[in-house]
Amino acid sequence: MTYLLFSLGFVILIFGANWLVSGASSLAKRLNVSDLVIGLTIVAFGTSTPELVVSLRASFSGSTDIAVGNVVGSNIFNYLFILGLAAVLYPVNAQKNTVWKEIPLALLAAIVLAFIVNDGFLSGGQARSEVSRGDGLVLLCFFGIFMYYIIDMARNDPSPSEEVAVMPVWKSLLFLGLGLAGLVVGGGWIVDGAIALARLVGMSEAVIGLTIVAAGTSLPELATSAVAAYKKNSDIAMGNVVGSNIFNSFFILGTSAAITPLPFRESMNLDVLTNVVVSAMVFIFLFVGRGRRIDRWEGSLFILVYVIYVAYLIYHQ
Repeated sequence: MTYLLFSLGFVILIFGANWLVSGASSLAKRLNVSDLVIGLTIVAFGTSTPELVVSLRASFSGSTDIAVGNVVGSNIFNYLFILGLAAVLYPVNAQKNTVWKEIPLALLAAIVLAFIVNDGFLSGGQARSEVSRGDGLVLLCFFGIFMYYIIDMARNDPSPSEEVAVMPVWKSLLFLGLGLAGLVVGGGWIVDGAIALARLVGMSEAVIGLTIVAAGTSLPELATSAVAAYKKNSDIAMGNVVGSNIFNSFFILGTSAAITPLPFRESMNLDVLTNVVVSAMVFIFLFVGRGRRIDRWEGSLFILVYVIYVAYLIYHQ
């Protein structure tokens, strides 16, 4: 039953996020909040709520390896598998702002994360490695700068904003309530199932968080990017992946740590380093070949690297 609930947890979590976004967006529209603001806040936050809920639930349960692994693993999965798959479907183009501002910011997020989790190494073993409340607040400050940049860019961008469907108030409240309940219940089932699964197969909670949990909570990004690439709107696929990684590192990890400090096992440094290397790979590959795009062969290479990475985690478990 635990493993059945673990699987159902992902379904309920994703549906809960969608219901929450629909209900909250409709209520905001009725309060005369602009479509642009709704798109930049409620909708953007909504796609990251699965990772946020699971990380918070894991940290409250004392399973900090799942909390940290979920964030790091989601970032790696987003870049290597989701972006790779999108590029295989149709070459992924990147806008100028994405190349020179957003991707470097995502790389900075990966580097900052590598520093803040290595207090023990940087202090010569005199301090415990963890993402402290202070670290979490620093990450949230970075996130505030990112949101300022996004809002400022959107004001100067003539492209259409998010279209919001308006529902009756009772229906909006129903969707909002169902969404919150789905997130809480689904997140709890996922964390409990991940812990049980780790014990059953003899894997660490960190590996489960880095792989199964990370991939499951990234399903909204996977669906969005795959559909965008299939419709040849590849710049949306790139922006979705990069934006999600920035959200994960700055907002989700920052919020989780600000509430509950997250101890860090130094054996996970390989995964943190992989996150940095993969972030740099995306930036470098945009200048290889035709420039400012990820071609099909590069997407295939990304997927291959992800398969090798997961195989390595399982083999060296």
